[in-house]
Amino acid sequence: MRVLLVSEGRHELGDGSEPGALELLVRRLLKRDLHVECDRFASGALHAVHGGKTKKYFKRALAWMKHAGREGFDAVIVVIDDDDEPRRRQQFDDAQESSFCAIRRALGVAVREFDAWILADERSLSGVLGMPVEPQDDVERLSDPKQVCRGLLDRSERKGGITPTKMYAQVAQEANLDTLIKRCPTGFAPFERRVRALLGVPA
Repeated sequence: MRVLLVSEGRHELGDGSEPGALELLVRRLLKRDLHVECDRFASGALHAVHGGKTKKYFKRALAWMKHAGREGFDAVIVVIDDDDEPRRRQQFDDAQESSFCAIRRALGVAVREFDAWILADERSLSGVLGMPVEPQDDVERLSDPKQVCRGLLDRSERKGGITPTKMYAQVAQEANLDTLIKRCPTGFAPFERRVRALLGVPA
């Protein structure tokens, strides 16, 4: 299955030499052999769907769906941060249900940022960092989960041997998916359902 994976940053997509955190989560959810190609959500090469500046996230999601279909992908998976803009979630929900094109899609909006998914399972994070990590009260309500991740890595004895991108990837590979669903009910949980639905993978 050929999948186009679209997101916003290096931590999600990886550095090009190894799979990034988002790809590893998708592979774990689908449990299938995949040929994955990655791109940035804001790629200037994308031909946007016309219609003004309103509902820009909806239109950009549709543009990625159209692009993936034109390029022969079997499915497209797109994840962005909500960055305290709830309208992004509604617009992605609308794009998910759109009949604009027939390509299979799983659109997700991380609340508030993808970094919250990395913080959701403190046990896997503790193992990757080699130090105890206290659970966060509500990872989807953290004001700056990216900074929390950065601070944890800075305090880890392994900070010299692991980059933030690799830390995210290792956590994504080890995290308990049920914990992510439970602790990120607004962002990860609906995304997980949409990814599994691509191939009818049972929960």
